[in-house]
Order: sequence, then C-alpha cells, then structure tokens
Amino acid sequence: QVTLVESGGGFVQPGGSLRLSCAASRIITSFYDMGWYRQVPGKQRELVAVATSGRRTEYLDSVKGRFTISRDYAENTVNLQMNSLKPEDTAVYYCNARLIGSVTLSYWGQGTQVTVSS
Repeated sequence: QVTLVESGGGFVQPGGSLRLSCAASRIITSFYDMGWYRQVPGKQRELVAVATSGRRTEYLDSVKGRFTISRDYAENTVNLQMNSLKPEDTAVYYCNARLIGSVTLSYWGQGTQVTVSS
C-alpha cells in the first residue's frame, strides 16, 4: 500500500515561515520524483517544487528564493521549507511521488492547508 503522510501546515502571518514534511511508504524508492503541489479553489493544481530521482530540484518561479525542498532518499521523506510567505501562497499543499516510465505512477498525500494572512 502506498501512503504519503503530510504534516506541518497551518496559519502564519505574511513574512512568516512554515515547514511541510512528507513521509512515504517504502514502496516509494529513490527512482521516484517527490515534490509538492498546491491548489486553491477554482484553479488547477500547480507544481511548487520537486526533488527528482536524478537529484535535481526545480521550483515554481514565484517561490524561487523563498522555498527550499529537501529530500532524504534513503528515508523516503521530503520537506518544504517556506520562508517569506505571502498571502498568495495560501493553498492546500499536496505531497506527490511520481515514477515516470512506460507507465507513469503518481501518488498523492491527503493535503495540508497553508493560510497566510494578517
């Protein structure tokens, strides 16, 4: 059974910080890309940051310099450190694990709410 368990969401004032964590079951190996997406009502889910199987990191332009993704490839965990948060970062954040091959496998966490407001 594949599980992705997220933690760390919450409420923060603009300029504040939050750290999201995601722990994946052992079936999620280092061959998977692991990352974070976010979604607000009425909009498509968007990729925020990803740590790839090739040990690269990629970020949404609007979070570059503010968010940092880190991954422990041995422990199957991925974290998202979010600094200098803005109201437009408010969303439900989802952890994702994806294996791209002849068949693409994609798994999602349950989502965690991040609210940035004064």
